[in-house]
Amino acid sequence: MPETYQVSFACVIFLGTYLLLIADKIHRTIVALCGAMLILMAGIITQERAVMAIDFNTIGLLIGMMVIVGITRQTGVFEYLAIMSAKFVKGEPVRIMMALAAVTAVLSAFLDNVTTVLLIVPVTFAITRQLKINPLPYLYAEIIASNIGGTATLIGDPPNIMIGSAAGLGFLDFVIALTPVIIVIYFANIIWLKLLYKKQLVTTPELQKNIMDLDERKEIKDPVLLKKSLLVIGLTILGFILHQFLHLESATIALSGAALLLLLTRDNPEKALGAVEWTVIFFFAGLFVVVGALDEVGVIEYIARKSLEITGGAMVSTGILILWLSAIASAFVDNIPFVATMIPLIQDMGRIGGIPDLEPLWWSLSLGACLGGNGSLIGASANVVVAGLAEKRGFLITFVNFIKIAFPMMLMSVAISMAYLLLRYLH
Repeated sequence: MPETYQVSFACVIFLGTYLLLIADKIHRTIVALCGAMLILMAGIITQERAVMAIDFNTIGLLIGMMVIVGITRQTGVFEYLAIMSAKFVKGEPVRIMMALAAVTAVLSAFLDNVTTVLLIVPVTFAITRQLKINPLPYLYAEIIASNIGGTATLIGDPPNIMIGSAAGLGFLDFVIALTPVIIVIYFANIIWLKLLYKKQLVTTPELQKNIMDLDERKEIKDPVLLKKSLLVIGLTILGFILHQFLHLESATIALSGAALLLLLTRDNPEKALGAVEWTVIFFFAGLFVVVGALDEVGVIEYIARKSLEITGGAMVSTGILILWLSAIASAFVDNIPFVATMIPLIQDMGRIGGIPDLEPLWWSLSLGACLGGNGSLIGASANVVVAGLAEKRGFLITFVNFIKIAFPMMLMSVAISMAYLLLRYLH
C-alpha cells in the first residue's frame, strides 16, 4: 500500500475506532481488537511492529497487580478496610467519597495509578453495598483523584518517568515543581464533586448505624494468607519507589510480586489468573496497535511538529501550547506514545532553537499529559481498569457519561495548571 494511502487508512481506522468507542454500541474490547486487525490486514504495520507497539510495561503491570489483588481479596482485608473507613467518617456517604478520593490521590503519588485503583475499588464496592448506595460517583471520584495524584511525583505516572529520564529530573524535582499545584487542583476537583453529588449520596440513619455496629475483625477470613499478602504488597510498593535505582520496569516488579505471592501461597494458578480482567488487557493491546500505526506512519510526529512551529519558539506560547495540546491529546490518545514523540521535539528546541532552559516546557508536558487522562474513559489506564471492574459487578461506566462528568473537570485542572506555570515558570 503506498505511503499516502497508509496515512489515510491509519487515520480512518483510528477515527472509526474512537467513534465506535464513543457510540458504546459494541464492547470496547471488540472494537479495539477489530481496529488492530484491520491495521494488520491492510499492511499499515507489520505483526512484529504491532507487537512492539504494545506497551508490555502497562500490560505486565496490570496482570501482576490483578493477580496480587485477586489473591489478597480472599483474606477479607478489603471488607475490613471498608468497614474501618466507613466507621471513621461515621458512615456519612459524601465524607466517605472525599476520604476515599484522598487516599487514592496520596497512594497514586507513590504507586502506579492502576495499582491504587485495584486496591481501592474493592473497598468502594464493599462500602456502597453496606450503605445501599450507587457506587458510580465514588468510582468517578477515585479515577479523577488517581490521575491528579499520579501527576505529583516522578513515579506516579508513566509520562513522568519518561520525562524524568530524558530531562535528567529526579524525584524531588517533580515534588518541588508539581506538588503545590496538584494540591490546589485536587481540592478544586473535590469541591466540584461534592457539589455535584451531595444530593444523590444519601442513606438512612439505620444503615449508618448498622455500619457503626459492625465488627471489622470478623471480616478477616485467613490471617496467615493476609500476612503473606501484606508482605508481598509491601515489597512491591518498595520496588515501585526504588525502581529507578534498581533499573527495573514497574511491570517486572509487579509480575515478580505476583510470582512471589503465588510461590508463598501455593495458590492454584488458574484460580489466581481468573482474577485478571482479560477484557481490559486485550482492549489495551488492540488500542496500542491502533495508536502505534499512527506513530508508524508519522501522524503523531507531524501534528506535534506543526503545533510547535506555530509558536516560533517563544517560551510562554510554546509552554501553553504544549500544556493544552498534551491535555487534549492525552484525553483521547494514549499519553505514552504522545510523550515519547514530544520529548525529542522539546530537546530539539533547546539544541536548534536556542532556548536555554527547557524545564518549564517539561512541566507543561507533564501536567498536560497526566491531567489530560481525566478527559475521557480511555485517557488513562486506571480509567479503563475501573470501568472493567465496575462492569464485572453490573455497573456500566459509558464513554459519553464519563466525558460529561470528567471532561469539564479536566479543563478546569489544566486552566489552574496554566495559571501556575505562568506565575512560576513561563515568563
